[in-house]
Amino acid sequence: MENDTGKFLMTQKPTRGEPARRPEEATPEAIEPDPAERGQGKPEDAFFAKKSVAFIAGILILFGLYLSSLYSYLLFHSLAEIFSIVVVWTIFVLAWNSRRIMDNNYLLLIGIAYLFIGGLDLVHTLGYRGMGIFHGYDANLPTQLWIASRYMKSLSLLIAPLFLSRRLRADLVLTIYALITALVLMSVFYWHIFPTCFVEGVGLTPFKKISEYIISIILIGAITLLFQKRKEFDGRVFRLLVAAMVITIAAELAFTFYISAYGFSNLVGHYFKIISFYLIYKAIIETGLTRPYTLLFSSTLSLSI
Repeated sequence: MENDTGKFLMTQKPTRGEPARRPEEATPEAIEPDPAERGQGKPEDAFFAKKSVAFIAGILILFGLYLSSLYSYLLFHSLAEIFSIVVVWTIFVLAWNSRRIMDNNYLLLIGIAYLFIGGLDLVHTLGYRGMGIFHGYDANLPTQLWIASRYMKSLSLLIAPLFLSRRLRADLVLTIYALITALVLMSVFYWHIFPTCFVEGVGLTPFKKISEYIISIILIGAITLLFQKRKEFDGRVFRLLVAAMVITIAAELAFTFYISAYGFSNLVGHYFKIISFYLIYKAIIETGLTRPYTLLFSSTLSLSI
């Protein structure tokens, strides 16, 4: 008997009732490499190729958005905001329709919040300087709506981890967010009591700047709570959510510097916002469509095993 496996297969004696097999008649399984061995290294190559294509496509899209800003800043701003609105409303649809099968309520609370955050962002987009939809308003209007939606987003992200294992009444939460949104809109358009955020020819008011710092602190608190609850999340989703919030903080800080509604720091802030919402898309929407049983909660996977 030979030590070599291949030689052993070709020199062993035939058993009773089995015809002798000449060496050249060895089975294909004995002489062909294992399929896994044939494909060794290829999955990694395909993975990196896919990532490279996605990275290049992202760079080209961002560059295209920059070119659109040179042609018309209103066009750039509208594209950036529409992208984020589509993402957050898709999250709401995903969360609302899966609320009966999810094992906790983090996604549901975030989804409901994003429904109204997207609504405020839509009014913010329509009210941006130069759109000409809301007559008699200047650049202060979209800035007020921006601050209101950022407060709503940061506070929602802060309290959402608290509902990972707590009961959540979806109808009550929906009503609360609807009332808050109505009060915000009334304070801006009807009562005119929402604090001034932007003054033409001067720039941002102290209220707006301080609010951006407060929002950033709230987001840091949300990240801290998320770290404390990280075992409740799928690992990939957790990392993407944290990265999205970190980039959101960078966006908020960028929005503390601009003097003009069409200024460079405003442009940079919207770039950060686009990247942040892309990460949210990767974390929730793409994962929810491709790996629904691992969306957000590692416990969901363990229950299905």
